[in-house]
Amino acid sequence: MSGFAIETDALTRRFGDQLAVDGIDLRVPRGSFYGFLGENGAGKSTTISMLTGVLAPTSGALRVLELPAGDALKRRIGVVPDGLLLFDRLTGREHLVFVGRLYGLGRAESARRAGELLETMELAGDARKLIADYSFGMRKKLALAAALIHGPELLFLDEPFEGVDAVAKASLTALLSDLVRRGRLTVFLTSHVLEVVERLCDHVGVIHRGRLVAQGSLDGVVGAVPGAASLTDAFVRLVGEGRGATRGLSFLP
Repeated sequence: MSGFAIETDALTRRFGDQLAVDGIDLRVPRGSFYGFLGENGAGKSTTISMLTGVLAPTSGALRVLELPAGDALKRRIGVVPDGLLLFDRLTGREHLVFVGRLYGLGRAESARRAGELLETMELAGDARKLIADYSFGMRKKLALAAALIHGPELLFLDEPFEGVDAVAKASLTALLSDLVRRGRLTVFLTSHVLEVVERLCDHVGVIHRGRLVAQGSLDGVVGAVPGAASLTDAFVRLVGEGRGATRGLSFLP
């Protein structure tokens, strides 16, 4: 068995003349909490779409849990996309049971797992409420619950903390840390909240204009960037090269 949950070789994706992902070689260790970092438009979501089988690569190769993209892989991964895909006219409990059934779980087992997940996500009191009436933070929690209901080995999280209040963020990060610590789950996370990434992740990769510019253990990546005292320092130095100084506004003193 490979020591990597994700391996890519020269993974590339073009959209017409635009090169969105430019020949990246990812190595995500099994059992790691991997932070995949980059500016808006750097290629993060496109990479996740290829790794999860939503998009076909233009060229290159990928192996996720030692499998190519396909139905067999999709049963072993969980995905929380940046744009939440929830059925607003179902209740929270109905949605989770439905997703569990889609993954092949029996009705009773789907209901049992749904109940446990709702308790864990602190949504049990709102289980019979329509998702349309959920707050944004509640919807994020429900999406995470749906991604976990079938017991995946690998979890993809695309900006899971964006727009989430501090209390919900704290509970989500505590849950994710605990799942990885138990040793049965690998997490592949994208986030612009670098302080959270630094607290959660043990490995990181940095993508800049479609190219992977750094990868390795968090301490190794930070330590390899001259003058960097934190992940934020390292990230700014890696992706901010060539930018001019911040300009003031002519109409403000």
